[in-house]
Amino acid sequence: MMLNFKDFSWSVLLAWGALSVVGLFAIYSATQGPVAQFLPAYIQGNFDRQLIWIGISLAALIAIQFITPRTFQAVSYIFYAVCLILAIVTIFSGVEVGGGRRWLSIFGLRLQVSEFLKLATLLAVANYLTHRRDISVDNLKTALITVLIILVPVVIIMMQNDTGTALVLLTLIPVVLFWSGLSYGISLLIISPAIIGYFSVIGLVYGIVAMIVITVTIFLIQNRNWLSLSSLVLGIVVIIGTEVALHQVLQPHQRARVEAFVNPTLDPHGAGWNVLQAKTAIGSGGFQGAGFMEGTQTQLRFLPEQWTDFIYCVIGEEFGFLGAGFVLLLYAFLFLKLLTMASLHKPPFAQLVIVSVTFLYFTHFIVNIGSATAVLPIMGVPLPFVSYGGSAFLANTIMLAICLNLDLYKRSFSIYR
Repeated sequence: MMLNFKDFSWSVLLAWGALSVVGLFAIYSATQGPVAQFLPAYIQGNFDRQLIWIGISLAALIAIQFITPRTFQAVSYIFYAVCLILAIVTIFSGVEVGGGRRWLSIFGLRLQVSEFLKLATLLAVANYLTHRRDISVDNLKTALITVLIILVPVVIIMMQNDTGTALVLLTLIPVVLFWSGLSYGISLLIISPAIIGYFSVIGLVYGIVAMIVITVTIFLIQNRNWLSLSSLVLGIVVIIGTEVALHQVLQPHQRARVEAFVNPTLDPHGAGWNVLQAKTAIGSGGFQGAGFMEGTQTQLRFLPEQWTDFIYCVIGEEFGFLGAGFVLLLYAFLFLKLLTMASLHKPPFAQLVIVSVTFLYFTHFIVNIGSATAVLPIMGVPLPFVSYGGSAFLANTIMLAICLNLDLYKRSFSIYR
């Protein structure tokens, strides 16, 4: 098999490299600057470990380009099963950090299995939905099996006390179903609980307005009375359920987190502390930023988890609007290039894999930056290629490498099976 690297998407690789370098600068400032005096030694070693993981990931990216595309289909179910088994093993014998067992020590390397389980799940789903020409998500059995393939790892990841990753993977359901032919109305119905629930947390009136808007929209785009009625009933259930959860189900500390998201000033030294510090860091950066390793919020250790969950705040504070905007442009470029790749493919497997990868990146991007800017509740989701984390960086790079591989061979492998 001859490689024609003229067809290789070098611009995507450049975006990957640029985001990685931005992450290294931010991680270095967050762990090696004046703030180091407030940090334990193992945190100070994050920069060196990230460098090593970037090297490992680059080697994996290159190696994957020599694999035939049909291999990803052939091993998808096996990879999925292995990752599920490892994830279950992690629950019972994994390394416990922060109250959850998410890491498994393999040959001296500490791996977060859930990161690789996301990759295995999207490959398995893509293979299932495209292995036959006559398969259709309009068939109830097909739709249910698709949902089940995603729900099983979601439940296992939840058992590892990793709610953020589980929710990210859960959002893959409407994407794969919609891309595989599910109607606009039903797709909107599937995601409506998340939208209505979000606005209901902000306020009861906002939740009701969201329910009405979604119901009317579904009626206009797909004039089916049963679908509109289902949307209305589901919206009412979500609103009532949210109100009951907020006032009767959640524990006081959990309710405090929700209230801190809506109005962090209610408890500025408690539940609202992280939100306020994050907003202060980004706001103080101004147009040009305070300068590399000069941000007071970062260097005086006011920001929580500033090398992972709140790394965007470090960028915003020290590099200002210019630096934060540059990062947004890099992601926008990466997302557009990947979606362009998908549109140029005829094989549905390649399309679905690339779209799924893009959406997972996008969800991480939205949740991480949304948490940092107080647009969304804090969920502890890393920023792809920027946040510290070896397993996440390697898994995300492998996803990107598979997309690049499918794009590289799109001419010679027009039919993968």
